[in-house]
This record gives sequence, structure tokens and C-alpha cells, in this order.
Amino acid sequence: MSDIITLSNIRKTYDLGKMRIEVLKGLNTTIAKNEYVAIMGPSGSGKSTLMNILGCLDKPTKGQYVLNGTDVSRMNEDQLATVRNEEIGFVFQTFNLLARLSGIENVALPLIYAGIKRNERVERATAILQAVGLGHRMHHKPNELSGGERQRVAVARALVNNPSIILADEPTGNLDTKTSYEIMELFEDIHAKGNTVIIVTHEEDIARYAHRIIRIRDGVIERDEVNANKLNPTELRKNLVS
Repeated sequence: MSDIITLSNIRKTYDLGKMRIEVLKGLNTTIAKNEYVAIMGPSGSGKSTLMNILGCLDKPTKGQYVLNGTDVSRMNEDQLATVRNEEIGFVFQTFNLLARLSGIENVALPLIYAGIKRNERVERATAILQAVGLGHRMHHKPNELSGGERQRVAVARALVNNPSIILADEPTGNLDTKTSYEIMELFEDIHAKGNTVIIVTHEEDIARYAHRIIRIRDGVIERDEVNANKLNPTELRKNLVS
């Protein structure tokens, strides 16, 4: 299994007046294609900064980040925007849907930026929404959908461009327990279909869904281990009905 992400001596420093704050202090790791990884850490650990770098929302101060064979660590903003649209599917805690657009219109947005023609946009967005179980609600606007339905729209939008990685930041943070289990089962299905999934979370029960857990503390990797306590699909379904 080949690596889709390689981080080499990743450092991130912020200048605050006369102070220099080093948030990431030389991270080294790889993530293989079709891995399911959780990144964990307490507040201030550097996990959010790492997520921003992985998502090409920020650049490291030093070090190299290779994504799907391309060194993205020294790209300019326009190049990074292209990488974000083509290589990364984002799922956020707050959904980040446009209120005036329907579900299918929100899902199709990345395809507009990619220059895909309208008929193909509609076809692909419809297929993805059906795949995440929301085909019957695709023409509703976000305020007409439940939290779980809005997150399914967000997941569909993340998948529509067939990205190299799915990057989810606290994807169940605004959901109740039952809906959280449903969304995590959806991520399980996404991973089973061959996608690389990276979830950033502070919740141990959410991290248990991943195959591997990377724990960040004080800007360094404290532990990187196979998740021996991973929930399997049978347990997921039990959680859903309990």
C-alpha cells in the first residue's frame, strides 16, 4: 500500500509581536492510501494547525508535505486552492453549507469551481447524495434539514470531486449521540469503498472508529498506534439501535 501523505520535519511558527510561538515542532509521519486515521490531542496541542496544513489551508514554516506524489509545502495560494478543490474533501463540524442553496446545489459547488458542465454536475451531485442516503431531500435548503441531514450533505460535497483524502474536523461535534453514530457509520462505508479518511477529534469514542490513532501533544507526535479497540460494523449497528 503506497503512501498518499508524507510529512517530513513539519514545523509551524507564528510571530506574535516580539514573541515566536512554535506550534508544530518537527512532525514526521506517513499515511497510506485507504487508511482510516484519527488525529487526537488536547486544546493547544497543535492538532488544528496540523489539520490546516494537511488540508492545504496553511503552509508549514519548515519541512516538506507531499500529497499524492506532489510537494505542496511551497505552493502559492492559487496552487493550493487548486489542490484543495481537486485532492481534498472537507467535512466541518459546522457543516459550512450555503443557506440560500439547496442540498444538491451545495454539493455541486466544487464541480463549478472545477469547470464541470451543468448536466454532469447535476448527475454527479445526485448520485453522491443518493449514495449517502439523502436522495429524497436533495432539493431542501439547509434550514429545512436536520443536523444529521446537513452533515450528510457536507459529506456528499466532500466526495463529489473524488478527492484523494477526506479530511473531517470534529464531524460529529454539533450532533446528538444517535446521529453521531449514523455519521460515523457513513464514514465507515466511505472508507470501505477505498477512500482515505482522516478525522480530527478530541473525543475518544469517535477516534475508536479509526484504524489508527495519531496523538499530538505540545506540537509533537506523542503516540502513533494501531487502534486495538476499533469499533467494528456490528458494534456500530448495535449503537444505532440501542
